[in-house]
Amino acid sequence: MKTILLLAGRELRAFFDTAWGWTILAMVLVLDGLMFNAFALGTRERYSADVLADFFYLSAGTTMIAGILLTMRLIAEERQTGTLVLLQTAPIRAADIVLGKFLGAFGFLTVLTLLTVYMPALIFVHGKVSIAQIAVGYAGVLSLGAATIAVGTFATSMARNQLVAAIAGAGLIVFLLLGWLIGQMTEPPLSGVFSYVALFDRHYQPFMKGRLNTESVVYYLSISFAFLLLAIRTLQLRRLR
Repeated sequence: MKTILLLAGRELRAFFDTAWGWTILAMVLVLDGLMFNAFALGTRERYSADVLADFFYLSAGTTMIAGILLTMRLIAEERQTGTLVLLQTAPIRAADIVLGKFLGAFGFLTVLTLLTVYMPALIFVHGKVSIAQIAVGYAGVLSLGAATIAVGTFATSMARNQLVAAIAGAGLIVFLLLGWLIGQMTEPPLSGVFSYVALFDRHYQPFMKGRLNTESVVYYLSISFAFLLLAIRTLQLRRLR
């Protein structure tokens, strides 16, 4: 556990010490702010709950983009620069490397996400929502973010460079997002399987509306676990070569 935390701290500091991390942070905050003002608040009167739901809807997109951008360099960059060999030849398990890098990226994404809290707080100026609704919405954003980072970690564990890692990660995310559409085009029982696998439609929307759904929490934990396990296995296989 100590090794995992050391690697996580190293990755987290790397994001704050490089222009790449600050660029992603600034980009997400600017996009969230612009879209919140243009689409969530809008120019007409709306129910506060609808404004909050739209904010979390828009945040889902920027969170997934940020997750892919953060993870594209985690392992692929180490492979490009040759430093991955040092990690793999050190007395460190593949699981420690993957989990450490995952936690570092997720920690940075958590900081980034919490910096947007002033936006739903603005709803209190002319409207009223409960703190519980906001908390549940952020739980959904972070759950989606964790799943995206896990997918991106798997992609970067396979890729030889950062661009390939970004493309592979984005492709996997798009496939998972389109699960609901594939489910509508197939017959049972496959339709039920694809609908359940969909990253957004069935599992994220309850969070947007302030409903904490146990099934959705289990789903995001399962997706994160599955892709982290795949990333660990990928590194183990590469180490044996």
